[in-house]
Amino acid sequence: MSRLLTYAEAIREAQEQLLESDKSVYLLGLGVPTPTGVFGTTKGLVDRFGPDRVLDLPAAESGMTGMALGSAIMGMRPILIHHRVDFAVLSMEPLVNQAAKWHYMYGGSSTAPLTVRMIIGRGWGQGPQHSQSLQAWFAHVPGLKVVMPTTPADAKGLLVAAVLDPAPVIVLEHRWLYDMVGPVERELKPGTLGESLVVRAGQDVTLVGCSYMTLECLRAAEVLEKQGIEAEVIDLRTIAPLDFDTIRESVGRTGRLVVIDSGHRDFGVTAEILARAVESGVIFKSPPVRLGLPQAPTPTTAALADGYYPRAIDVLHAVTRQLGLPSSLPWLTDPDAEFPKDQPNRSFTGPY
Repeated sequence: MSRLLTYAEAIREAQEQLLESDKSVYLLGLGVPTPTGVFGTTKGLVDRFGPDRVLDLPAAESGMTGMALGSAIMGMRPILIHHRVDFAVLSMEPLVNQAAKWHYMYGGSSTAPLTVRMIIGRGWGQGPQHSQSLQAWFAHVPGLKVVMPTTPADAKGLLVAAVLDPAPVIVLEHRWLYDMVGPVERELKPGTLGESLVVRAGQDVTLVGCSYMTLECLRAAEVLEKQGIEAEVIDLRTIAPLDFDTIRESVGRTGRLVVIDSGHRDFGVTAEILARAVESGVIFKSPPVRLGLPQAPTPTTAALADGYYPRAIDVLHAVTRQLGLPSSLPWLTDPDAEFPKDQPNRSFTGPY
């Protein structure tokens, strides 16, 4: 049975049920037991499970990651939480050199079931050190799984799957998703890692997104539908392992591909998908397009941010170029063709 929860509530429920069902699960991180509870995702859990299982830690990211990894190796299932992915840069050594390689170095006889939650995406003027999306870093490392849920249902299901998985898993949550609402099952049921989902069917162009960018693809698809253009939208959900088969099948039918990511365009997730599409021998009707952040640090001021982050309007322009349509079409300049640049897309209150 499902009911409507916010993205943040779904994450909190997943952790509460995991803590209740498995004594080896515990939470740790800076500010995890505080009343605000990491955007509400850990709120009240310390009151129920105590400070021995919901731990507050000092600002020592590498140390806390090493501690969590050590406990994972010894049979625990820690959920380590970083308020920003930017902070996790300090813990790359235990993540990349130790956790990711542990299973391989010991010939499969030992595992490191460590789950690390990190927050990505555009903030509110927080600038270059608090607004990054570094998913391509982690996806590049063999041994790390990387999850980027879009809906509340996936926020719960994929987090449960991450905690139950024997491999270290990075779970990236876009801050503009925490208030999004959708149906979530009550049961403690894991999702499937490495499986993307076609969330809207179409025949003219394939739009691929992950996390918050899936919503931008869906908004663009709505506008395109009004013009008689059918866009198929794919939510990656997991970028490592990457379910490319779903993308290949879709592009094989549409012949057109636009990929959008919240990370940097160069050497990122979009580049990997386009490279695989070309290598797979898919026949394109027009050159594929990738959209992402420019090669510059994330800005602080709203004026710069408005032109820095890709949105639905950028997807629309990419599709019209692929279809050979003029860029001066009225619906490409209409402000209603995109959401306010400084606000999340909040029109989707269902599964998507």
